[in-house]
Amino acid sequence: MWKTEKLKKMDISQFGGKTTVIAQDAVVRGDIRFQGALQIDGRVIGSIEAEQGLVRVSEHGQVEGVIRAPSVKVNGQIMGDVYAFEHLELDTNARINGDLHYRFMEMVMGAQISGQLKYLGNELANDELPVNLASIGSEPGE
Repeated sequence: MWKTEKLKKMDISQFGGKTTVIAQDAVVRGDIRFQGALQIDGRVIGSIEAEQGLVRVSEHGQVEGVIRAPSVKVNGQIMGDVYAFEHLELDTNARINGDLHYRFMEMVMGAQISGQLKYLGNELANDELPVNLASIGSEPGE
Protein backbone atom coordinates (compact mmCIF):
# COMPACT_ATOMS: atom_id res chain seq x y z
CA MET A 1 0.00 0.00 0.00
CA TRP A 2 2.71 2.50 0.95
CA LYS A 3 6.10 2.52 -0.65
CA THR A 4 8.69 2.19 2.07
CA GLU A 5 12.41 2.44 1.67
CA LYS A 6 14.36 -0.10 3.71
CA LEU A 7 17.04 1.77 5.65
CA LYS A 8 20.27 -0.07 6.34
CA LYS A 9 21.61 1.29 9.64
CA MET A 10 25.32 1.64 10.24
CA ASP A 11 26.84 0.17 13.36
CA ILE A 12 30.33 0.56 14.80
CA SER A 13 30.93 -3.19 14.46
CA GLN A 14 30.76 -2.82 10.66
CA PHE A 15 34.02 -0.88 10.64
CA GLY A 16 36.29 -3.45 12.34
CA GLY A 17 39.81 -2.00 12.19
CA LYS A 18 38.68 1.46 11.09
CA THR A 19 37.24 2.65 14.40
CA THR A 20 38.78 5.58 16.27
CA VAL A 21 37.93 5.95 19.96
CA ILE A 22 38.30 9.15 21.95
CA ALA A 23 38.50 7.93 25.55
CA GLN A 24 36.30 9.24 28.35
CA ASP A 25 38.98 11.44 29.96
CA ALA A 26 40.46 12.66 26.66
CA VAL A 27 39.98 16.17 25.24
CA VAL A 28 40.66 16.74 21.54
CA ARG A 29 40.91 20.32 20.22
CA GLY A 30 40.76 20.84 16.47
CA ASP A 31 38.88 19.62 13.43
CA ILE A 32 38.64 15.88 12.71
CA ARG A 33 38.25 14.29 9.26
CA PHE A 34 38.00 10.53 8.98
CA GLN A 35 36.59 7.48 7.22
CA GLY A 36 35.17 4.57 9.16
CA ALA A 37 33.76 4.99 12.65
CA LEU A 38 34.48 7.55 15.36
CA GLN A 39 33.36 6.77 18.92
CA ILE A 40 33.45 9.78 21.23
CA ASP A 41 33.51 8.91 24.93
CA GLY A 42 35.47 12.06 25.84
CA ARG A 43 35.31 15.65 24.61
CA VAL A 44 35.90 17.12 21.15
CA ILE A 45 36.21 20.87 20.64
CA GLY A 46 36.10 21.35 16.88
CA SER A 47 34.27 20.19 13.79
CA ILE A 48 33.92 16.54 12.75
CA GLU A 49 33.55 15.49 9.11
CA ALA A 50 33.30 12.10 7.40
CA GLU A 51 32.45 11.43 3.76
CA GLN A 52 31.78 7.80 4.62
CA GLY A 53 31.22 6.53 8.11
CA LEU A 54 29.59 6.84 11.48
CA VAL A 55 29.99 9.25 14.38
CA ARG A 56 28.83 7.91 17.73
CA VAL A 57 28.68 10.21 20.76
CA SER A 58 28.33 8.04 23.86
CA GLU A 59 26.57 8.91 27.11
CA HIS A 60 29.69 10.63 28.51
CA GLY A 61 30.74 12.13 25.16
CA GLN A 62 30.68 15.85 24.40
CA VAL A 63 31.15 17.71 21.12
CA GLU A 64 31.46 21.48 20.72
CA GLY A 65 31.31 21.99 16.96
CA VAL A 66 29.59 20.95 13.76
CA ILE A 67 29.23 17.25 12.91
CA ARG A 68 28.88 16.15 9.24
CA ALA A 69 28.63 12.43 8.51
CA PRO A 70 26.39 9.90 6.78
CA SER A 71 25.29 8.38 10.10
CA VAL A 72 25.30 9.99 13.53
CA LYS A 73 24.26 8.29 16.79
CA VAL A 74 23.98 10.50 19.86
CA ASN A 75 23.58 9.57 23.51
CA GLY A 76 25.69 12.45 24.86
CA GLN A 77 25.97 16.22 24.46
CA ILE A 78 26.45 18.27 21.30
CA MET A 79 26.75 22.05 21.12
CA GLY A 80 26.58 22.69 17.39
CA ASP A 81 24.71 21.71 14.26
CA VAL A 82 24.50 18.09 13.09
CA TYR A 83 24.33 17.10 9.40
CA ALA A 84 23.42 13.41 9.09
CA PHE A 85 22.84 12.93 5.38
CA GLU A 86 21.75 9.29 5.77
CA HIS A 87 20.65 8.47 9.33
CA LEU A 88 20.43 10.29 12.66
CA GLU A 89 19.68 8.43 15.88
CA LEU A 90 19.05 10.19 19.20
CA ASP A 91 19.09 8.03 22.32
CA THR A 92 17.68 8.69 25.81
CA ASN A 93 20.56 10.87 27.09
CA ALA A 94 21.05 12.91 23.90
CA ARG A 95 21.27 16.64 24.62
CA ILE A 96 21.69 18.79 21.51
CA ASN A 97 21.96 22.56 21.35
CA GLY A 98 21.94 23.18 17.60
CA ASP A 99 20.05 22.47 14.40
CA LEU A 100 19.62 18.91 13.13
CA HIS A 101 19.81 18.31 9.37
CA TYR A 102 18.77 14.75 8.56
CA ARG A 103 17.39 12.39 5.93
CA PHE A 104 16.09 9.72 8.34
CA MET A 105 15.82 10.26 12.09
CA GLU A 106 15.00 8.12 15.12
CA MET A 107 14.45 9.73 18.50
CA VAL A 108 13.98 7.88 21.79
CA MET A 109 11.93 9.31 24.66
CA GLY A 110 14.18 11.43 26.86
CA ALA A 111 16.31 12.97 24.10
CA GLN A 112 16.36 16.78 24.16
CA ILE A 113 16.89 19.21 21.28
CA SER A 114 17.27 23.00 21.48
CA GLY A 115 17.26 23.91 17.81
CA GLN A 116 15.47 23.30 14.54
CA LEU A 117 14.82 20.05 12.70
CA LYS A 118 15.57 20.34 8.97
CA TYR A 119 14.71 17.46 6.65
CA LEU A 120 17.27 17.00 3.86
CA GLY A 121 15.24 14.68 1.66
CA ASN A 122 16.75 12.92 -1.34
CA GLU A 123 17.83 16.05 -3.19
CA LEU A 124 20.88 16.84 -1.04
CA ALA A 125 23.89 14.60 -1.63
CA ASN A 126 26.98 14.37 0.58
CA ASP A 127 29.10 16.60 -1.67
CA GLU A 128 26.37 19.24 -1.79
CA LEU A 129 26.21 19.89 1.96
CA PRO A 130 26.62 23.60 2.68
CA VAL A 131 29.86 24.90 4.21
CA ASN A 132 32.84 22.58 4.29
CA LEU A 133 35.58 22.55 6.92
CA ALA A 134 37.87 24.68 4.76
CA SER A 135 35.45 27.59 4.92
CA ILE A 136 34.69 27.43 8.64
CA GLY A 137 36.20 30.43 10.35
CA SER A 138 37.33 32.13 7.14
CA GLU A 139 36.28 35.67 6.41
CA PRO A 140 34.49 36.62 3.17
CA GLY A 141 36.89 37.87 0.51
CA GLU A 142 39.93 36.03 1.87
